[in-house]
Amino acid sequence: MSRGRVTIPTDESFVEGTKEIAKKWGADAVRDCDGTVLPANVQELAEKVYNTYFVVRGDNEWAEAHPDECHRVFLMSARYLAEGSTLEMDPMRGYFADQIAPDTNQLSRWQVIDRTSETEVKDWSFDKKTGYVVLKNAQPMHEYTVDFLAKITWHPVQIYNYLTNNWTCPKQKMYDPAFPQTASYVQRHMEEWCKAHPETNVVRFTTFLYQFTLVFNEKGKEKYVDWFGYGMSTSPALLDAFEKEYGYALCAEDFVDGGSYNNPFRVPSKKFLDWMDFVQRKVSSVVKDLVKTVHKYGKEAMMFLGDDWIGAEPYGKYFKDMQLDAVVGSVGGGVTVRMLSEIPHVKYREGRFLPYFFPDTFFEGNEDNAVAELDRNWTTARRALLRKPLDRMGFGGYLSLAAKFPKFVDRVTQVCDEFRTIVEAAGKSAPYCGLTVAILNAWGSLRSWQSHMVAHELWYQQIYSYQGILEALSGLAVNVKFISFEDVKRGIDADIDVIINVGEAGTAYSGAQYWADERIVTAIRRWVREGHGFIGVGEPTAYAKGGRFFALADVLGVDKEISLTLSEDKYNIQKQSHFITEDVQGEIDYGEGMKNIYALEGAQVLDIAFSDRFRRSVNVGEVLLAANEYGKGRGVYMAGLPYSAQNARLLYRAMFWAAHKEGEMQRAFSSHPQTECTYYPETDRYAIVNNAQTAVQTYFYDKDGESELLTLQPHQILWK
Repeated sequence: MSRGRVTIPTDESFVEGTKEIAKKWGADAVRDCDGTVLPANVQELAEKVYNTYFVVRGDNEWAEAHPDECHRVFLMSARYLAEGSTLEMDPMRGYFADQIAPDTNQLSRWQVIDRTSETEVKDWSFDKKTGYVVLKNAQPMHEYTVDFLAKITWHPVQIYNYLTNNWTCPKQKMYDPAFPQTASYVQRHMEEWCKAHPETNVVRFTTFLYQFTLVFNEKGKEKYVDWFGYGMSTSPALLDAFEKEYGYALCAEDFVDGGSYNNPFRVPSKKFLDWMDFVQRKVSSVVKDLVKTVHKYGKEAMMFLGDDWIGAEPYGKYFKDMQLDAVVGSVGGGVTVRMLSEIPHVKYREGRFLPYFFPDTFFEGNEDNAVAELDRNWTTARRALLRKPLDRMGFGGYLSLAAKFPKFVDRVTQVCDEFRTIVEAAGKSAPYCGLTVAILNAWGSLRSWQSHMVAHELWYQQIYSYQGILEALSGLAVNVKFISFEDVKRGIDADIDVIINVGEAGTAYSGAQYWADERIVTAIRRWVREGHGFIGVGEPTAYAKGGRFFALADVLGVDKEISLTLSEDKYNIQKQSHFITEDVQGEIDYGEGMKNIYALEGAQVLDIAFSDRFRRSVNVGEVLLAANEYGKGRGVYMAGLPYSAQNARLLYRAMFWAAHKEGEMQRAFSSHPQTECTYYPETDRYAIVNNAQTAVQTYFYDKDGESELLTLQPHQILWK
């Protein structure tokens, strides 16, 4: 066993237990967690001490002395139907009164919207006694909402921790550095805190100034969550400063957005992009000064990628200006590993692995499930670590709970050793990549490894069929880029072999109105015809125009029937064998899939579904997988692709076929779909990994294509 690269939680009531587990896991760093206190002798536990630091919460005395310098959020009320000319609306209906309070001192920023006619209504008043908005001259049978500005009276993440762990500590209020007094206070407090904590090596900022959008309902349950949401950055001070700088004012509806709140599935408007850029510059300026203070006292500054991280975009233009030393984030799988491991402008990157040491997992009788969750998390993350490793790993929560599960402790010991082995090997050499692949969406590089997420990497029924593409890519032997439609207009990078467009029609990820731009459509057509590949998943290039639903139906070889071309019979329904499907065993899992996709003449149908009831009809087959020759290039369509070993192999084959590089696929390659191979040219080492829970036999191919039959044990990594 080696030692180092591992961070574990501790608290003042579990000192001896921490020492014991630190020795088993080879931990060289300890940390506190929200709700715990570091031991007085913490320096005896590890070489590095992380101390959690909150910039905008934790000092209720300051918050209560400056109540107008709190955080705020624009919210939309419930929808109210007018049945007469007068309508009363309660803005707080459905919201958690412990978290937010309507800011009645900012009524000039409120808006009443007629959602039926999509117009703003001016004839309204606020009743201070009832707290209702009263609308006069309402239109009967029209729906109305109130866009209101609310003060945030309880930090949203503490609400989650408080209710999950049955805390009884004070409810933390928030304060906003957009206001001058609080701005001075947070800088002064940073200096005082550094002086008072000489034992701390690493200041773990959790996080900076603005919380991602997290709003609770009247029952204390999550009502709205957007891990990328800028909704809670809307203080009057920032709004006024924005208007002064940009020359125009933002209104409530610019943030409420009809109840969508500019979530990342929406194609961002120019106004919202301006606001994001403005907030990022403000955040980076404040954080830069905080980090200078941390460095003055000989400490490192670490950013937790979560909580109040809004405006600190790790792939944004201003991230480097903050001069951070490190980032840490939660690992939900391979996607979040790559999201963290590729962040630029920091010295090291750390992943917090699952499960979290909280009582919702670590309770009596649940040890086997805790171990199973660890194994699932580690197996999916390991694929990505072999491609681009993190520098450190760790866990969070209450270590005393995990210590009660000896099988879990032993399994973590094995995981920590394996992690160090991977970092030592993979951290010294960039892996071999057979292709360069670009994910095309409206966000481009700003959302690298961050598309199709709502609440971090949690599972959602509507998106797992698309998020599986990224999960597969996170561990495949390809170089991955993220490009925007604006990038396409400027010119497609010469090193890109395949472009992938993934998502539902109308979303930022599929592209929505961008596909109405002939410059984008013609640029990609020309690029594919010259010999490159294009893969579409779900409703790629979707924008109804010119008699097509898919703008690049000719490239993909398929289109979607939206009941406008039913009179045209569709005879291309014969399933064909193909290079892409050679490794498929049984049925392919398309997740939620896609209905009403039909193949154009000349396309190769690789998988198709029929309705048993109407199978005798020739035009009712629904295409699930298709391949298409297009000039010197190729197109591939998939109805969906949730992550699995078989689907990852299917995607790998599709990319090599689309790029006209089938002959190069079996280089640094392992034949069994449950296995994968990573080759490190600089050190001439191979890592062949078995992702299955059972032993498998596989043919390993080296960089020259020479093969060897291997047997791999469950979850084994074989180094050659």
